[in-house]
Amino acid sequence: MGMSDNDAKVYDALKKLERGLKTMEPANVLLVGDIMMDCYIHGFANNLNSRAPVPVLKETSRDVDVGAAAHVARCLDSLGLNSHLHGIVGNDDSGIAILEMLEEEGVQTSGIAVLEGRTTTVKTRLLGAREGLIKGEQLLLRWDIEDDEPISSNALETLIDRTIEAVPNSSCLILSDYGLGVLDDRGAQRLIQAAKEHNVPIIADPKLTGLHRTQGVDWVLFQSKGLELMRRRLGATTGAEAASMLLETNEWKHLLILEGQDGVTIHSKNEETVHVQCMLEDIRQMIGLIDAAAVAVATAITLKLSVEETAQLANAASECILNADRTERFVLRLDDMIERIGEIAWSLQVSKR
Repeated sequence: MGMSDNDAKVYDALKKLERGLKTMEPANVLLVGDIMMDCYIHGFANNLNSRAPVPVLKETSRDVDVGAAAHVARCLDSLGLNSHLHGIVGNDDSGIAILEMLEEEGVQTSGIAVLEGRTTTVKTRLLGAREGLIKGEQLLLRWDIEDDEPISSNALETLIDRTIEAVPNSSCLILSDYGLGVLDDRGAQRLIQAAKEHNVPIIADPKLTGLHRTQGVDWVLFQSKGLELMRRRLGATTGAEAASMLLETNEWKHLLILEGQDGVTIHSKNEETVHVQCMLEDIRQMIGLIDAAAVAVATAITLKLSVEETAQLANAASECILNADRTERFVLRLDDMIERIGEIAWSLQVSKR
């Protein structure tokens, strides 16, 4: 039995993506947002504490990596794009370590300001499993270190000024807002205005409390739980209705929803809704999922893909992250993307034989 017309169309789109990734010319992607360090402590959690009903984690390994906007920058460079990251770190050990890790991988750090006396944000996750199990590691606890003091207006003004200077030479602009103060209302408005003046597409990964800082952007990224929360706030009957309301109210062009094992859906203001089903039988984790989607959309803009092709690319990127079995694989890489797209295309052929 041969492939249906729809499957053949999907297969052709996947092969186009595969070719596009292999021959993609590097483009400058401008990225601004919060920068942090991610720490992962792995171990065995076989027993409960004798004094409290909490697990005792016996540490077996520890990974330290860059997070938030810095993680997006790493993924962009790993995929063959040139990221130009603008953000702020403190002059503490964590801030210096972030700069060193980025520089070791060839990520440009000239746009990162180091502020005297500021504490760099660090998010530490404790991940445990029972000894002897092949899989089943789960998050036990996360603790955060971050500075409660707002970033000075002078530092923010300088950061936004420098970012705006880079807008004309960029293929797109990514706003990576984790609510830590780098993207305030005025700064976001200035960036969006500058990008529009130079016809530079804008991708936003916002906090739900910061949607007002995304007015008029081209692409907005949500996880499905975020859309469900907005559905309730808006009093909408369905997620699709909520998406339509958000697109209209905020003047967005596209809203990309990451649905985990259910795949990816793109709601658009002037185009039909597109859904791509996840092909994985099981998912291992979701850390870095939104970052991967931002990188996929930036890549799609570089390759001038349609909305349907963008959905396919975003889904493949999501599957790379959902199937990651080690923290070092939470970074989206070109070889992994090409391999995953090839596997999806192959599965379409095999399922129809």
